[in-house]
Amino acid sequence: MKTWGTVAVSGLLIIAALVTGVDLLMIAAALVAGWRIAVSAWQALRIRLISIDLLVVVAAVGALFINNYWESAAVTFLFALGKALEKATLNRTRRALSDLVEAAPETATLLRDGEPVTVEIWELEPGDVVLVRNGEQVPVDGRVIAGHGGVDEATITGESVPAEKAAGSEVFAGTWLRSGVLRVEAVGIGADSTLAKIIHRVEDAQDDKARTQTFLERFSAWYTPGVMLGALLAGLLTRDIELALTLLVIGCPGALVISIPVSIVAGIGRSAKDGVLIKGGEYLETAAKVDTVVVDKTGTLTNGRPELTDVLAFDGWSQDEVLALAARAETASEHPLAEAIIRGAEDRGLEVPLIDAAEPVTGHGIRALIDGQDVTVGTAALLQVQPDPAPVLELNELGRTAMWVGVNGQAVGIVAVADTVRADAAAAIAALHRRGVRVVMATGDASRVAHNVAAQLGVDEVRAELMPEDKLDIVRELQDAGRVVAMVGDGVNDTPALARADIGVAMGAAGSPAAIETADIALMADRLPRLPYALGLARRTVRTMRINIAIALVTVAVLLAGVLAGGVTMSIGMLVHEASVLLVIAIAMLLLRPTLREDQPTLRVASREGVRV
Repeated sequence: MKTWGTVAVSGLLIIAALVTGVDLLMIAAALVAGWRIAVSAWQALRIRLISIDLLVVVAAVGALFINNYWESAAVTFLFALGKALEKATLNRTRRALSDLVEAAPETATLLRDGEPVTVEIWELEPGDVVLVRNGEQVPVDGRVIAGHGGVDEATITGESVPAEKAAGSEVFAGTWLRSGVLRVEAVGIGADSTLAKIIHRVEDAQDDKARTQTFLERFSAWYTPGVMLGALLAGLLTRDIELALTLLVIGCPGALVISIPVSIVAGIGRSAKDGVLIKGGEYLETAAKVDTVVVDKTGTLTNGRPELTDVLAFDGWSQDEVLALAARAETASEHPLAEAIIRGAEDRGLEVPLIDAAEPVTGHGIRALIDGQDVTVGTAALLQVQPDPAPVLELNELGRTAMWVGVNGQAVGIVAVADTVRADAAAAIAALHRRGVRVVMATGDASRVAHNVAAQLGVDEVRAELMPEDKLDIVRELQDAGRVVAMVGDGVNDTPALARADIGVAMGAAGSPAAIETADIALMADRLPRLPYALGLARRTVRTMRINIAIALVTVAVLLAGVLAGGVTMSIGMLVHEASVLLVIAIAMLLLRPTLREDQPTLRVASREGVRV
């Protein structure tokens, strides 16, 4: 308000001076608008910095000495007005951060001896149980221990569709319960919450400088004194003081200096609202150059856990009968594939009662007694009559693990499981290809399985059967070939490659403070299409930076030509200068427009293992 008050008073004094013709009012207008500029210039000089403000002060004072009161008042008024508008628009670009801060909860409903009590967030401790009702904000990071409901997680992941939560699900502070009632055991409170980590990350990122910005700041440190020296020489050579003062005004590099930081703040703020955290301006610039993405398969391109894919039935048996027998036998197994078969049967609505007796056969499968029949699930070695291996070989060629289901030594069917491809993976890779990005799959899985997944998704290159150090070698090899590489991974074994890559990307970082802090780009939602979105936003931001730099340089060149040709006065120069500053800010603010377009999942089912799409 103080800034706008100064501008308003100065403007009224100028109007009064124009109406009355009293020069003293014009001088007063220059002093009212210029004193803050003078203070800023003095503070910069104290740290040995010749600032833009100093150019304006020198020009305004010089105009007063040559009795050009209107030019002095106009220059200071327009500069003060530009500063006020610049501050207001920059605040808008930082809105994403203020929105996150405002999303932080302040109170919680604590269950104390079974009774709900409203307390301040700082009063909570890990292990406390809080009650969250429909329409209330989740106050802590925690685990749901009872209840069911839909939670709007847009502040954390950028997802517009509420996530269904049930016992065992994770919830995050700052999200909103849109339906149901939940009891949540507190894990992360206040500064330890995911929301707090995001706020800290965005705050640091918006203040981080891009390489281009650092260069321009070094350039302006020499450029501004150069403008003053050039104006002095011009005045001495031409003996035209007004020309020298006009050159001071038009030489202000304001638009040039502001063009980069405002673009970075806007780009990082927009990405944060969409659930993509970019570490800072330097990483934003690097992400814009990425032309190759190395991506892990398991848990990134695929769902990361086996799912039932095929059920074949022989000799009058139905698929449901074969699957029910296999699932019941697997209830006695601890093999990782057993859960996939049981889950597949339950998804089909089949009953899977536990069995009492079973015999694991090492390396071959399991044998169980079910309703008086000897049921086997595994290799053909468990069967008395050896079947035609062709169906199993065909499934194996597709990258699936196939198991015979036998009853009393006879094969009655086949069940097959595989780590299935993520529903959004093909769209994400297609989006990367549209941006000219090459996709390389790097996995420790078998070559047959990897090539099958790659064929489904359109991956450009496959590197399979790798050790963790091999992924590092691939990244290094691509970089040596001149590629700018982004590495996407979700496991500890990917850490060396993530560190070596030009950009390390962590997927599904919500709830993982380490990933939020260390990744160059953290995708809060476990959604692969956010990667091409992040790279696209980075490119738009860098393109905006370049456009703004061009506008700033062209403005100075045009004004200089206008001064030399005659007709551009100090006040006109300052008006055009401030207009150019506001123009580059307005162009940068276009980055704040929502551009994320994804096919949203129609259902997100909560389970004890987490949320799966």
